Amino acid sequence: MKFFFILLLSISSFNTLALEVVIHNLSSLSSNAQNTVSTWVNQSVEKTQNTLGPLKQTTLPIYLKPQYFAFEPVPWATVKRNNPDGLELHIDRYASLNAFTKDWTLYHELSHLYLPLLPYSGFWLSEGFASYMQNVIMRNSGIITQPQFVQRLNAGFDRARLQAKTKTQPLNKLSADMWKQRAQQRVYWTGAAFFAQADLELQKQGLTVAGIIKQYQVCCRPARSNAKTFIKELDKLSGSSVFSTLYAKYNTRTDFPDISKEQLNTL
Repeated sequence: MKFFFILLLSISSFNTLALEVVIHNLSSLSSNAQNTVSTWVNQSVEKTQNTLGPLKQTTLPIYLKPQYFAFEPVPWATVKRNNPDGLELHIDRYASLNAFTKDWTLYHELSHLYLPLLPYSGFWLSEGFASYMQNVIMRNSGIITQPQFVQRLNAGFDRARLQAKTKTQPLNKLSADMWKQRAQQRVYWTGAAFFAQADLELQKQGLTVAGIIKQYQVCCRPARSNAKTFIKELDKLSGSSVFSTLYAKYNTRTDFPDISKEQLNTL
């Protein structure tokens, strides 16, 4: 059984968007849990679009996999690339709305939908963007505070720094092999550092990564792309070489960049 609801959002200068969110398998939950999950998904999509703008697609399928035993609200989730793209969410069927809202997973997976599918060697960009944006969305929505935003990013960066001591391949090579190497911490959070540094540079022009991605949805986002083409489009939209300059430094780097808490606090 499917559950349908319409999100009507008017975001900044964008036209009003009608996004149809289709939640599959909602009927497997109790009536109270159905209300909780539909409200959580509705609010999470709205929060994400408030930061990143409207999704290019007009329908968003959500495939629920409710669990009877779970140690967190969303133990696992993934993007289902299709036409349209969707999300598969493994959830704790007994979690509260508050617990779901404070969980980062859905914001992370929704962020993935704003980028095209990249080759494995470019997954550091995909996962880095989602890891960075999950925190930006939660901060912008008031779910976490600015100090918590800084702490969460810095904690992720610390894990990446630690893993970089043993996972020393160039980032693009490690990205393509991260599951076998169990190198997700370095890949995800080095990618997040890339977008944090891009935001720091874009600030000088009065721009943000989120603002550039809003434009990217409107003009340029294909279903699939390669890393270099994606980066060139972001440079074009920002009227700068910020992304290509950072990409040249990050794509084959074997270390972790220096980003301080003080810098993160300016974001």
